[in-house]
Amino acid sequence: MRLRLAAAAALALTITACAPSTSAPSTAASDGGPRTGALKVWLFDEPNRGPKEAVIKEAVTEFTAAHPDTTVDVQYIAVDTRSERFKGAFNDPASAPDVVEYGNTDLPEYATAGGLADLGAVVSGWPEGADLTAEARASATYQGTLLGVPWYLGVRALYYRTDVFSELGLKPPATLAELTTTARAIRAARPELFGVAVGGKYTYGAMPFVWAHGGDLTSIDSAQSRAGLKAYTDLIAEDNCPPQNCADLTGGKTVELFASGKAAMGILGNFNRAAVDAGTAKGKYAVVPLPGVTAGSIAPAFAGGNNLGIMRNAQRPALAADFLTLLAGRKYQAKMYDAMGNLPTLKPASDEVAAKDTFVKPFIDTIGAGTRFVPLDPGWGKIDASAVLPTMIEKVATGKAGVDEATTEAAELIDEALTR
Repeated sequence: MRLRLAAAAALALTITACAPSTSAPSTAASDGGPRTGALKVWLFDEPNRGPKEAVIKEAVTEFTAAHPDTTVDVQYIAVDTRSERFKGAFNDPASAPDVVEYGNTDLPEYATAGGLADLGAVVSGWPEGADLTAEARASATYQGTLLGVPWYLGVRALYYRTDVFSELGLKPPATLAELTTTARAIRAARPELFGVAVGGKYTYGAMPFVWAHGGDLTSIDSAQSRAGLKAYTDLIAEDNCPPQNCADLTGGKTVELFASGKAAMGILGNFNRAAVDAGTAKGKYAVVPLPGVTAGSIAPAFAGGNNLGIMRNAQRPALAADFLTLLAGRKYQAKMYDAMGNLPTLKPASDEVAAKDTFVKPFIDTIGAGTRFVPLDPGWGKIDASAVLPTMIEKVATGKAGVDEATTEAAELIDEALTR
């Protein structure tokens, strides 16, 4: 009998995954270790590290002032080789850092390896921990154990060209069905434009359609999932975004289409703002949440982002907990937004950011309406690496397979990869 996880068991951020861990996490990270000496910190490097580094230096200065005889050694590690670095640190306590930044999609792999410490007691004793939403906590939870503090999030919403909408007398769509009719109307009136930029390899653009229709990644062949996939792939058509142009598009390419003025709408992230403002669309767009199936609803978005954690092999776990809670607090979450555009995970920090920058409101509203996630299962990495979902979407978009055939094939591959 094929595996069929409960509809929301592995995806909804309010529930943890079902994959067994091969190694239990350590005791509370706040227990033990020297309170002085050199604290080792690993953070992700950035294409433009300067703004992030400036914030971190400020936090280090504040931390060392409050912790005499303490230094903080921050290393910026390459994102592309992070898995190898973490595996090495898991196996060699002498080389292990104390505090780490890691992607929330990395959680199953690191949790299964037993490399991260239990932060339940740290967050429970941290006054600002109460400001983390249940959804945010769950995105850093594995097998019921909190293994990180969500540091920032990234979600997608609907960018649209205000000048085109004004010219054609259009309003932002209130439902996914209206999105389709609006896109077709734009393509008909302005054939040099794509109505909405979509792509056969744009998984995170397609999944909100599936989730909004009540579908799931773990039941991609259900009637609800198929309805959502059809709604998305129907947009890869001559009357919106022709297959010969769009079937092979990735998410990054859809950003380029919108930014360059070749598409009137795009499903883009808060983190794509700089790219859009670097193009011809600058000053001629607005953003609203991607609508759901019914008017007034918001389609669930994938909640990407990074967590801060403490290594199980940390030499100074108590000191690490102090630094982590400082860096993950409201003050530095707000500073990281100013520096990098990262959406805060603490509600007071989100409110502060929204009050001074109205651009983020649609994204914060999207988070507030409920986000979704990939299955918290070590097998998801295989599914991702094998491009199971992009292949499924592309086959439908190019007519190589119907929705039923493509989703049946994808479901078998997903069930095979996920841990039973």
